[in-house]
Amino acid sequence: MAENRICGNICGGNSGNSTRDMVCIDTYRVLDSCRDKDCFENVKCFLTCFGQEIIERTSNIRVKSANVVWSYIDIDNVPFNRGFYQLNIKIYVKLCLEACVCPGNMQEFEAIAVVEKKVILFGSEGNVNVFRSESGCSGFCSKPNLNGGGNASTNLPIAVIETVDPICLSVKVVEPGCVCHCCCCCDEIPEHVCSCVGGNMFDDSNNKTNKLVVSLGFFSVVRIERPAQFLINAVEYCVPDKECVVAEENDPCKLFRNMAFPVNEFSPGSIHQVGPCDGGVSERSDCKRCGN
Repeated sequence: MAENRICGNICGGNSGNSTRDMVCIDTYRVLDSCRDKDCFENVKCFLTCFGQEIIERTSNIRVKSANVVWSYIDIDNVPFNRGFYQLNIKIYVKLCLEACVCPGNMQEFEAIAVVEKKVILFGSEGNVNVFRSESGCSGFCSKPNLNGGGNASTNLPIAVIETVDPICLSVKVVEPGCVCHCCCCCDEIPEHVCSCVGGNMFDDSNNKTNKLVVSLGFFSVVRIERPAQFLINAVEYCVPDKECVVAEENDPCKLFRNMAFPVNEFSPGSIHQVGPCDGGVSERSDCKRCGN
């Protein structure tokens, strides 16, 4: 039997009984932002013991996938430039690779690549501290959480990075002693990042083993924010008239047949329909970087 369920939603101004009102909201204001297109060449890959054994026997390797698993952002004041901050960003990428160890025998293994970029953005100044209440900490003899949560300082702004999974441009095995780009060592990779790959990480600090390096291309947007309060027009919440209908159990394909065909997915736009912000003809970077 089909079931009808009412779903709540926020109505627009076309509802007959809705009224507009001025309300104050507490949110984050974007003070500065930039976009960038970075290419990191010869980035060292941190391998598992199984992966290190493979690159010692072959150099015929390709990257099957590259996924961002975590990012760390550190904020520092820029000397003699009040209101400006330098963002030190580290991005951790999980690589899935495939190697040909002998004719007709392919082996898959995983690795971690770490890239670092620096950006300078305007974040204004803040001289107040904001403390927010926590659940479970309002008792008579409650213990304050000194590690965060209930204690938040706004002297430093909040930095945000948005990035898609990188494009792997090249991969190769280099001999011991070759120079490669590396912004950390194996022991500095967070434990939860290392757990993303299967097996124990290989310690190559002796510099007597082969190394795997990749070149990665990143598209990213970086912004800097601070808490702010705004007075806006709002519309009261109302229950919509539209009902949510699920597919009948005896005809599971009925709902699928009523869906519109995704024409746009099969009709890519031409070069004239792609603007500069979509990676078209012109590209520019508003990031003020200070080194790679």
